[in-house]
Amino acid sequence: MQNILVTGGCGFIGSHIALGLLKKGYNVTILDSNVNSSRLVIDRIRNLYFSENPNKKCNLNFFKGDILNEILIDNIFQESINKEQKIKAVIHLAGLKSVKESILNPIKYWENNFLGSLNLLKVMIKYSCFELVYSSSATVYGHPNTIPILENNFTNPINPYGKTKLAVEFLIKDVFQKYSDSFKVIVLRYFNPIGAHESGLIGENYKYCSDNIFPNILKVALKKEKFLKIFGNDWNTLDGTTERDYIHVMDLADGHISSLKFLENSRPNIHTLNIGSGCKTSILNLIKLFERLNNIEIPYKFYNRRFGDTPVLLANNDLARKLLRWETKKTLSDMCKDGWNFAKKNNDFF
Repeated sequence: MQNILVTGGCGFIGSHIALGLLKKGYNVTILDSNVNSSRLVIDRIRNLYFSENPNKKCNLNFFKGDILNEILIDNIFQESINKEQKIKAVIHLAGLKSVKESILNPIKYWENNFLGSLNLLKVMIKYSCFELVYSSSATVYGHPNTIPILENNFTNPINPYGKTKLAVEFLIKDVFQKYSDSFKVIVLRYFNPIGAHESGLIGENYKYCSDNIFPNILKVALKKEKFLKIFGNDWNTLDGTTERDYIHVMDLADGHISSLKFLENSRPNIHTLNIGSGCKTSILNLIKLFERLNNIEIPYKFYNRRFGDTPVLLANNDLARKLLRWETKKTLSDMCKDGWNFAKKNNDFF
């Protein structure tokens, strides 16, 4: 079976993708620095796999390291050949992702997200690995001029994080033009992934600073914070709070696996796809649903708007559904229940 390299595979999204790939019979190689994740996740992925496949081998390999280390990446590819498990494709998720931190330390973000991706592409080309699924972000749209957002919407990121994501997209497109007879690429622009695996064993490690609303809801629910900060109640939305497109992390993981399957059976090409639920939810409605489903109160206070926020982000998913034959299956209720289940079981993570 094919060997897939997942960069950032110990992270929130990467861990769910790795598990999904193993269950589909792939060999999985994870590269992760564990700067914003835990090595313990590897054991949890294995345990979840064996709980469903007790008599099968778990073909999961882990390398601790940074994508800034080109020599390490090269060694991983060479070792896979030596073991007669050549890396056939890469799902590239590794990178820094805090909007706030990117504003405070743009050089760090440009170095890690752009140069790291450049290193990865150089090694892929060296070893003739020409299948890539890249983790991009809806932040590349900035303030979108149409809602819901289509992939051909004008891109104008308004923070260094979003700019690094778009820059890597341009880099990938330039590389594709050079190797257009070989490369197969899908760029996935994420909207707002939340939730966790239904077991509660893997999910988002909220020990690290997050700009996103759902991890901060969980911190309040766990009484790690006294109240939730909501930035702005005067937006041009139904209740005055921002509206976002939330997608269950399991559906997002399925989107990556569907992308990989598509690339396996397609001719060389490059596609850019939105990946969200196609439904918008305000912050206040998310809080109310979370409170009702989990029987817990989330106190909150309003603050002034944050620089760079936009009132509504909503994906048009038509292209992903058509091209990948992929559909979301989980509801917002599933996201709230699964996310809280993980948080309760992993209070030591926070």
